[in-house]
Amino acid sequence: MTPNKEDYLKIILELGGDTRKVSNKQIVASLNVSAASVSEMVTKLVKQEYVTHTLYQGIQLTEKGIISAAKLVRNHRLWEVFLMKQLMYPYDALHKEAEALEHATTDDLANRLDYLLKHPEFCPHGGVIPDTNGHYTKQSTVTLASLAVGDKATVERVIDETALLDYLSVLDVKIGDALFVVAATPKQLTLRNSRTKQVLTMQADNATNVFVNSIKHVGTII
Repeated sequence: MTPNKEDYLKIILELGGDTRKVSNKQIVASLNVSAASVSEMVTKLVKQEYVTHTLYQGIQLTEKGIISAAKLVRNHRLWEVFLMKQLMYPYDALHKEAEALEHATTDDLANRLDYLLKHPEFCPHGGVIPDTNGHYTKQSTVTLASLAVGDKATVERVIDETALLDYLSVLDVKIGDALFVVAATPKQLTLRNSRTKQVLTMQADNATNVFVNSIKHVGTII
């Protein structure tokens, strides 16, 4: 399988495509590629039985696709933990290096990394790390962009994509931050970060790749 196909399987899993259908638009936004490129790749993945595609509903991983995607995600996230803990890579530089390493990682190497790192559960970007059998705990698929004004939620994980990670670094938004939605339009959200006490503006396209949990409607800033 080519690295490009592997990247598609991985992002479909990250978007929740193991349990629900994800749209072409979500994949376009997450990978920063054209709609035509996504359509072409989805057609190939359907033919190879990695995904199913229902017109006007979306794309979902098959069992074969889930197994392959979980392996890729495991490799990628183990490398991110290694790079941060062992080589002191900065948070926003992890993804690019792990992206290059994951495609050449054997099962034996991944297992040795896992042992060396004492079996980490999560990567630095909040994503759960599948075990050696491909099993993993389900995570939230609720996006920051879906919240309403007056909602407060905690950042659980973000999509591993370099431009997004750079963007969040500039905004100083981190895993575990509690964000309150002050205002929202179709194009952007105004948020208050409880950790920094700062009010910030986040583009809606980026907020769709930030996943949250512990959602509460509090009505006013607290």
